[in-house]
Amino acid sequence: MPDARTLSIDCGGGGIKGCVLDGRGELLADPVRRPTPYPLPPERLLGLIAGIAEDLPAADRVTVGMPGMIRHGVVVHTPHYITRSGPRTRPLPELQKAWRRFDMAGAVRARLGLPVVVLNDAEVHGAGVVAGEGCELVLTLGTGLGSALFDDGVLSPHLELSHAQVRWGLTYDGYLGEHERLRLGDSHWSRRVRRAVDSLEPVVLWDRLYLGGGNGNRILPSALERLGPVTIIPNSAALRGGVRVWQLPHA
Repeated sequence: MPDARTLSIDCGGGGIKGCVLDGRGELLADPVRRPTPYPLPPERLLGLIAGIAEDLPAADRVTVGMPGMIRHGVVVHTPHYITRSGPRTRPLPELQKAWRRFDMAGAVRARLGLPVVVLNDAEVHGAGVVAGEGCELVLTLGTGLGSALFDDGVLSPHLELSHAQVRWGLTYDGYLGEHERLRLGDSHWSRRVRRAVDSLEPVVLWDRLYLGGGNGNRILPSALERLGPVTIIPNSAALRGGVRVWQLPHA
């Protein structure tokens, strides 16, 4: 469907953004953004997505990127939407139960009546920028750390690198997330990004590294210089990747 119009939804911890793009990835209208409401059971998120769709031009298909472990459109785990008031607040048992094994792709398909692909948000982000050659790692820096790995353009099974421990009791999410950036300032936080990249490099041995997300452009030049070859990608890739995911082998 080269001329298909894609409704691309980027679900974040602080905001839900949506836009409709043509087959070339060009915007057909200005993006729409809504603050992420909490608590956020699945039906409330579905209603928010439907409301954003109503404010945009008609689409032929839908791409949804959301945080957490998503397999075949089903939520295995999502970190923020199970909490009472958003990131870093207490998880609620009833929300953990509601989101566990929730068929997000099926629910969006039923709500909007369109074909749907649901992936981890970093995977959608990466789909918008990868070259499709060799091993390419995409890291997104925002509320926490997102990641996606591509091998010759094929999306690899998702790994929640954000949950790996930097040191005892401290994960990459806690080490690099927005809360720590605000506490430390961009200079100290940028050094943390460099250390994290250095620690992940021997694990992945990538051919290309991409850094993006809402805080990707906050990494100081002095830290970037010490990272070696790296591409900083715009946060808009999270929406524009919504078109390209339909060209990936899994889609």
